[in-house]
Amino acid sequence: MMERLTPYEIMEKLVGFPTVSRDSNLDLIDWVQGYLDGHGVKTYRHIHASEPKAGLWAHAGPWEEGALVLSGHTDVVPVDGQDWSTDPFVVTERDGKYFGRGCCDMKSFDALAIWAVVEAQHRGVKSPLQLALTYDEEIGLIGADPLLEDALPHFPMPSTAIIGEPTEMQAVSAHKGGLAWEVHVRGFEIHSSLAHRGVSAIMEGAKLIDWGNRMNAEAMAATPRAEDAMFDPPWSNVHVGMIVGGTAHNITAKDCHFVLSVRLVPGDTPEEWEARVRAEVARIEAEMKAIQPSCFITLEEKFNGPGLRPEPGNEAETIVRQLTGDNGSHVVSYGTEAGYFQRRGMAAVVCGPGNIEQAHQPDEFIEIAQFRAGEQFMRDLLERL
Repeated sequence: MMERLTPYEIMEKLVGFPTVSRDSNLDLIDWVQGYLDGHGVKTYRHIHASEPKAGLWAHAGPWEEGALVLSGHTDVVPVDGQDWSTDPFVVTERDGKYFGRGCCDMKSFDALAIWAVVEAQHRGVKSPLQLALTYDEEIGLIGADPLLEDALPHFPMPSTAIIGEPTEMQAVSAHKGGLAWEVHVRGFEIHSSLAHRGVSAIMEGAKLIDWGNRMNAEAMAATPRAEDAMFDPPWSNVHVGMIVGGTAHNITAKDCHFVLSVRLVPGDTPEEWEARVRAEVARIEAEMKAIQPSCFITLEEKFNGPGLRPEPGNEAETIVRQLTGDNGSHVVSYGTEAGYFQRRGMAAVVCGPGNIEQAHQPDEFIEIAQFRAGEQFMRDLLERL
């Protein structure tokens, strides 16, 4: 029988795989699947359609419906340009913290979940426990749905899911959804002294960006709905983080590219926001074509991640509250994969060790006390099962 590793030893293994989202995660998945198989845990690998990436699903305990799923993503953000004081892909202990890329977001939880599934298999729990490991969460929450679609038919249907993003072990019952489009504005080049005869892709793109500013200002001035009031901010906010375009300062820009995103509160729907964006794009595009018919604006969906809606009687939330003693009301404005599990009919909650403020930072860390709190949570969960 394969050796049973501690949660810390598993985290060391996981952090050692540099699974930056732009790169493959197959080495990590190979190791995890081999480790689980070696302990008799039933596993299934979902393979990305076109890239060297994979997700993993696993099942321990009785082969019956109603399992609780522990879910985490395997990818991490890049370390390029960040000033690290230690090797980001080696766990380093210092000042009561574990440093390393993913120690907070979210290989600490992944390690705890893998440990718990192996323990559940060896203990012979009375209720089933499942594990879901995804890819490409960091580039748009795009790995969860394909894994769910592919893997669920191979297992008894689970009923609850805990998504282990860092919440300091608090039960997060709701979060915003997210929409984003790759925007390409095609203008018409001409010398800037004759700009009225050309179309600047950058200046036309700026009109769409400024429309986003106006939407934010209107939302900020309005009274938030009751179901949105707990969020910060309590409205759907529009954002553009980067913009690229143009050839020279004295030529009207032929092309402009940027990503337009919207963070959605529960009271708004993706459909209504897509309609708003496309209506404004059509208005701007018509003005461009009136000058030069060859001009256009295209929108390519980058991601469409569902939010997590608060649900009365949420069983996953109840389990987390009973095990942690947390009775507060918590929502977050960032997105997670929890909405995908909820959309498949599972009760879902977000709860994991660590603080989101350390995610994506140079010298990313998790406090050792938080890691131990996560381990105690898993021990208590196993007793419950």
